[in-house]
Amino acid sequence: MLINFFGVVILTDPVLFSRIGIRLPGLTLGPKRLTEPALTIRELPNIDILLLSHAHFDHLDMRTLHQFDRSTTVITASRTGELLRWKRFSNVSELRWNEVRSVTTSAGQIDITAFRVKHWGARVRRDTYRGYNGYVLKRERRRILFGGDTALCDSFAELRALGPIDLAIMPIGAYDPWIHSHCTPEQAVQMANDAGAHFILPVHHQTFRLSSEGFREPIERFQTALQRTPDRIALREIGETFVLP
Repeated sequence: MLINFFGVVILTDPVLFSRIGIRLPGLTLGPKRLTEPALTIRELPNIDILLLSHAHFDHLDMRTLHQFDRSTTVITASRTGELLRWKRFSNVSELRWNEVRSVTTSAGQIDITAFRVKHWGARVRRDTYRGYNGYVLKRERRRILFGGDTALCDSFAELRALGPIDLAIMPIGAYDPWIHSHCTPEQAVQMANDAGAHFILPVHHQTFRLSSEGFREPIERFQTALQRTPDRIALREIGETFVLP
């Protein structure tokens, strides 16, 4: 997601090339992208903050990250910063659950709080020590929740203590058969409701073939889950834009 939050520009888990996976000279071994990204690297505005939820290849893509200026602020999960050592970003912060980082940009300050989700953070099989986060972004008394990747868990209800959530960015795909680490669309809506979010923006669908459910199934189930309050759906398709009222 590309977020302009009152002038602070944030990019979450950017993956902008045609494949993800292990990078070899002139070749990437891994899933092929099914839907073109809304913007190319060259079309992106200047990014203030790269917000990384965890180290999986479809969330932390080194080829994409190498395209950004070394001075870009990076917020990432615990024990994942060393994966970025080849890029040598000058400002990398690792956050554990419940830790807060205040970032000052040319547009002003933003507060970022990491929170607990139900997932796993290993990039390869043995590095299970790596962290994985959701985040709440606060600026000018507005709040945006970025759920990263998560299965159904009770931590979203705890976020009500931080104040009203204006927008929840929630993952809705890759649940069949990975239900223990990815929520269903209905569970995504439930967790956003638990957090007290007004609008919900679905992500993590129609991009890579990571599971067995149909290509359009997640977004269709998501819309059905909100059929009584369709105005809460921030967007439905990749490439659309939503303006927070």
